[in-house]
Amino acid sequence: MKKQILSFLLTTSLMGFYGCESNKSEKQEEVVEATEEASEGEQRPSPLEIKEGTIGSKTIKVQYGSPSVKGRNLWGDLVPYNVVWRTGANEATFIDVAEAVTVEGKTLAPGKYSLFTIPKESGTWTVILNSDWDLEHGHFQYDEKNDVLRVEVTPVWETTSTERLSIDIESPGLVIRWEKLKLPIAIQ
Repeated sequence: MKKQILSFLLTTSLMGFYGCESNKSEKQEEVVEATEEASEGEQRPSPLEIKEGTIGSKTIKVQYGSPSVKGRNLWGDLVPYNVVWRTGANEATFIDVAEAVTVEGKTLAPGKYSLFTIPKESGTWTVILNSDWDLEHGHFQYDEKNDVLRVEVTPVWETTSTERLSIDIESPGLVIRWEKLKLPIAIQ
C-alpha cells in the first residue's frame, strides 16, 4: 500500500513539475523511471558488490558495500588514520577462499574472513583478515582477538580518481581502489 501511495505521489509531482515543458511520451518515461526508483526504496546508498575470480587456479570471492566519494574528504577525515576501517560500507567486507592461499607471503587457510585495513597518513597500511566474517555493522563489532592474519601493504596514490570503492580480483591478488588510492594486496 505504501509503495502504491508513494508511486501515486511521485507520478503526480512529476506531472505537475514538468507540466507543458515536455511532450506526453517524455513525461510517461520519466514517471516510469521515478516509479521504478520508488519501488526500489530499499536500495542501498552504497551498493552491494560481489566479485568472484581466480588467482592462479584458486577461486576467491569478495563481497563489500561500495560507497562513493561524493566530494567528501576521505583519508584522515571520513576514514581516519590509525583506526580500523571496515574497508567498505555497511556490513563488514569479506573474502571467501576455497583453498589455502598466501597473503603477502603469509599462509591463509580456506574459509571466509572479514577484511579490514588501518589507513596511515604515510608508509604502509595494515591489512587485517579476521575470522568473524559475518559482521552486520562492520568495524563497530570488530574484535582484534579474532584476527587470523595481519600484513603491511604499501598504498599507491594515483593521479586519477575512482568515485566508487572497488575491490577487484586482479594481479597481484586483490586491488582496492577508492578516490586516488590503489592498495594492491599480493595473494598467491
